Amino acid sequence: MKRKVKILKIDLDKCMGCRACEVACAAFHSNPKYSNVNPARSRIHVFRNELKNVFVPVKASFYTSAECAGRPIYMINDRPQSSYGDGISVCGFCGASCPSRDIFKEPDSGLPLKCDMCEDDPPLDEPMCAKWCLVDAITYEEREEEIEEEKLEEMEMGVQALIDRFGWDKVLDAVYRMSKKE
Repeated sequence: MKRKVKILKIDLDKCMGCRACEVACAAFHSNPKYSNVNPARSRIHVFRNELKNVFVPVKASFYTSAECAGRPIYMINDRPQSSYGDGISVCGFCGASCPSRDIFKEPDSGLPLKCDMCEDDPPLDEPMCAKWCLVDAITYEEREEEIEEEKLEEMEMGVQALIDRFGWDKVLDAVYRMSKKE
């Protein structure tokens, strides 16, 4: 069985931290579309790696119900280095939505966000972040891959993770409130 795989490629040498990708994504995911720009709704965030003086666009990837057991620290000469104090946690460049931070969470409901490649009807040629990246630091690619049949769809796994964390009542209440805003 084959499926089409959509990929965003990031070239850190080209990214200059303009955050146009964040703005385009936030506008696309506003309700109604393009009605406002709230960066918290963006499925991509640009972080600055101060040690290497580069900007790192990170897209929302998955939900985890618990914090990571260990977050490595960048070290230089066996000493933690950063203007943030004891070092920069790799957690800062992670695409996960997790309890330890408020990144990649829907601002109104607190539900986790995940990059959906700007799926739309009719489909877009490429996600908004790649379309609006003026220096081509973010590029879009499609390819076909052989896959085994999946046991659970991604959405079912995400809903199950939310139910495990918050319970049926809170998840249903959040869905109800979100449906009233449309």
